[in-house]
Amino acid sequence: MQVWVSDECPEDLQRLWSRLLGERKATGLVPLLGCPSPDTALDLEQVDAVSLPDVLAADFAEYRRRRLPFWTDPTPDPVPEGVAPWPHDPGPPFDRWPGMAPSMPVTPTDPTPEEAAARTLASLIGTGRFGPVRSRLVLVPASRSSDALALLGLDAEAPLPLLCSLLRSWEDRYGARVLGVCGGELHVSVARPPADPAQTQLLALEHVLSTADNIVDDPPTPFPEYAAGLAGRTHWSFWWD
Repeated sequence: MQVWVSDECPEDLQRLWSRLLGERKATGLVPLLGCPSPDTALDLEQVDAVSLPDVLAADFAEYRRRRLPFWTDPTPDPVPEGVAPWPHDPGPPFDRWPGMAPSMPVTPTDPTPEEAAARTLASLIGTGRFGPVRSRLVLVPASRSSDALALLGLDAEAPLPLLCSLLRSWEDRYGARVLGVCGGELHVSVARPPADPAQTQLLALEHVLSTADNIVDDPPTPFPEYAAGLAGRTHWSFWWD
């Protein structure tokens, strides 16, 4: 598999990005920001082999077994003098795997996934998360952005087959699109984010099971707080060591 990588971050990246997205069906190339990680690239058959509901159910059972002592003990962990105690995390409100979050229907007022991706990219450029110093434009021969990530690889301790399977599902359910990777960071745009609390709790659990460190661990964030913050959020970010 060959990818095209720019020598530097192109000028007027936002306009170029929008054009490339519009031409994707004709060219067969998915634009991403980042750098290839050939040591971690996947054959798409590894993603196809993931039975997502079964894997998530098993992962949740193991995650709950490990975390339950902390969720049921409100005693703050010791911290250095002068540092505020970490907030207690009661964990997800589920005794067993509750199933995956439902799809959000497409409505006439929703942006298209391509429009949502362009808007989120513009916001990231404005905050300096992507730009001339940190980014290169990569064109990946793939049919969808989640598969482009699999073929590009991710320079992080992430379970890439599971993650790419999740991203495929989020593309279908929420109009999500992978924008780019920078080291161990992954940025995703979302066209149709859920807003109902019951739905965001289910989605937050899927985010947790991606194993990303920043979801509830770095910085420490109680699960209910993280889930509430997903309501209407059109940019999801994930980080691994």
